[in-house]
Amino acid sequence: MRLLTDRADFFNDISEEIRLFLPSAELELTEASPDVDLDGTDGELISAMLSNDGTSFRAETRYFRDGAEYSYVYETPYRSETRLIEKRYAKRCIKVSVFRCLRQAYPQARLPWGSLTGIRPTRLWRELAASEGRDGAERLMLSEFDVTAEKLRLAAEISDAQMPVLSSIGPRDADVYIGIPFCRTRCLYCSFASQLRTKKTDMGAYLAALERDITHGAAMAREHGLRIRALYLGGGTPTVLTAGELERLISHAVREYGINSGTEFTVEAGRPDTITEEKLRVIRDMGVTRISINPQTMCDATLKSVGRDHTSSDIVDCFNMARRLGFDCINMDLIAGLPGEDAASMQHSIDELLKLDPDCLTVHTLAVKRSSRLHEHLDEITLPDVSEVEAMTAIGAEGARRLGMIPYYMYRQKYMAGNMENVGYSKPDRICIYNIDMMEDALSIIAHGAGAMTKRVFQSGGRIERVPNPKDISTYIAKLDATNEARIRLWNE
Repeated sequence: MRLLTDRADFFNDISEEIRLFLPSAELELTEASPDVDLDGTDGELISAMLSNDGTSFRAETRYFRDGAEYSYVYETPYRSETRLIEKRYAKRCIKVSVFRCLRQAYPQARLPWGSLTGIRPTRLWRELAASEGRDGAERLMLSEFDVTAEKLRLAAEISDAQMPVLSSIGPRDADVYIGIPFCRTRCLYCSFASQLRTKKTDMGAYLAALERDITHGAAMAREHGLRIRALYLGGGTPTVLTAGELERLISHAVREYGINSGTEFTVEAGRPDTITEEKLRVIRDMGVTRISINPQTMCDATLKSVGRDHTSSDIVDCFNMARRLGFDCINMDLIAGLPGEDAASMQHSIDELLKLDPDCLTVHTLAVKRSSRLHEHLDEITLPDVSEVEAMTAIGAEGARRLGMIPYYMYRQKYMAGNMENVGYSKPDRICIYNIDMMEDALSIIAHGAGAMTKRVFQSGGRIERVPNPKDISTYIAKLDATNEARIRLWNE
């Protein structure tokens, strides 16, 4: 599809709006010029033009398909306090125009988040409430962004739950992330590496580099007087490491960063086929306060079909073992929309988790990652339709309520079924600080490991800068010093 616009700088943003309706659309940019004549246009083309007269922005979108034309004009007040504010309002105007034009062409599309394409709807809600008041924020979400009332209530409820955590942030607070980007097997819907301890993924070399990375980051944190309020060891699956490797890595991080008993410390134990009592004892004795044991589903047939090398009974055994060892904050994940599943499957999974009574529950909506095996074989695999996925997430939400939980964080991903969301639920006294800090871009994060992303959140002006670590293991190791230098430069600003 050709995209004709006089705002080439908004090409990606406009493309995201188009893909809400046409997920597989391949877009070709055509910059607007006086020579372009849309009359008699053949093929599929969308034209998105933006202007302003000093008092308002005006966006006009025209969509041509199969000889039919659809159009929509949208106007919004012109705001120019700063260049950033002006660009934000200009982008908003053209995106709404594109969304409403395409909604005419595809009225059957179910898009509960309306024209919003960002991953953090709660952050937008919070910003709007701060600038426009709560009533103004509600009006904008409903009437300008076309968000449904149900999703508006969800965003507002989550934001309210986050306020105590966000308001407790100190000027020198930061979080630390350590990544183990490996899994024992590769799930159908995932893109993480799975072949461990080969020459390419030599664990010894990776862990040695990771320890050096942590030492560099901790030295920088001390130099700038940073206080670490949460540490998160994630993946992949950190428990692919042996008990000895876990003990060495965790003790190194605790020692370098000076982690004490008051610091929130999370480890994604993840898959039961990698968890042993010895590993859980190591994690517990190192001062970890939170772990995850993630079934994704409690239906054995689905576990087998998606490449999870364990059964639902293994999940139960693992969970009970962790409880027996004293873990009093355990998160579990479910995914709505897995191949071959429906609302009854989700209800079964929720009923099984209710028996275990976890402290936190994350309900994900399946996102089809481009580098996953699922994406490669989409023509051969049947996925639940949008209405079924919506029913599944509703069952997850109801299950969380029955467990005494509240929704406390949310994020969205590209290529999610039904343009839905992932929601983290928690018992009120078990809310994860790191998840809020990270998902809301509320706090700087020093990140270690291949594919991890360090970000500095400047406390004035809403500015965020990032330093990515290379995803490839050998490249991460080779460029470790250069990446550390970039991180130091960022903090020296």
